[in-house]
Amino acid sequence: MRVLVGVKRVVDYAVKVRVAADKKAVDLANVKMSMNPFCEIAVEEAVRLKEAKKATEIIAVSIGPKAAAETIRTALAMGCDRGIHLTTDARTDQELGPNSVAKLLAKVVEEESPDAIILGKQSIDGDFGCTGAMLAEHLKIPQCTFAAAIDFDAKTVERETDTGTEVVSFPSLPAVFTADLRLNEPRYATLPNIMKAKKKKIDTKAADSLGVELNEGNTVLEVFEPPPREAGIFVDDVDGLVDKLKNEAGVL
Repeated sequence: MRVLVGVKRVVDYAVKVRVAADKKAVDLANVKMSMNPFCEIAVEEAVRLKEAKKATEIIAVSIGPKAAAETIRTALAMGCDRGIHLTTDARTDQELGPNSVAKLLAKVVEEESPDAIILGKQSIDGDFGCTGAMLAEHLKIPQCTFAAAIDFDAKTVERETDTGTEVVSFPSLPAVFTADLRLNEPRYATLPNIMKAKKKKIDTKAADSLGVELNEGNTVLEVFEPPPREAGIFVDDVDGLVDKLKNEAGVL
């Protein structure tokens, strides 16, 4: 089985984002970037498949600027075999939306013919959470989203829902899977593997050379920070809490 896994370069989850001066986007200048956490989970799942002798090759794909090659190198250091970098100057947090990404990934899938496509369930910048579903629709193949466990032998997926989990089956491969938090815990890339990753192959091609319309049709009018939250208050006892809830909050 050959596995294709998507990896996205995003602002590191620990960074407090700032709004740019023109209020049209998030300021990315001198900001730490890293692999999207859900993409890390997707990579880990693919690597575990190879370690279990169920996968023969893992291909990491990223769409973004020249610096996105670093994200692919991280995936290679975690255990992926080779990378594909679709270069674009469009901002992947707002200009390049999920449908455009899905169309580009569909082109890569058509060229590589993987048996399984594993993506993170969402990216922490756009938070759309629909690229995997859109990709499956473009390819007309099964999809299993929000996966908490995948059993390729039984062809079942335990998926997260708002009320718990459910187990669904997929009829056949190829199929698209999106990784949720409980699927696994990603490993750290070791120094020897980081050094080995430098020798692994990354194929680079321009995203606009694939014949895909990259205009989502959306325009960002303004980006702004949420209003500051008011400070909480302390009460002396339960009676004081009940009084505040009843007479000030109006919830009792």
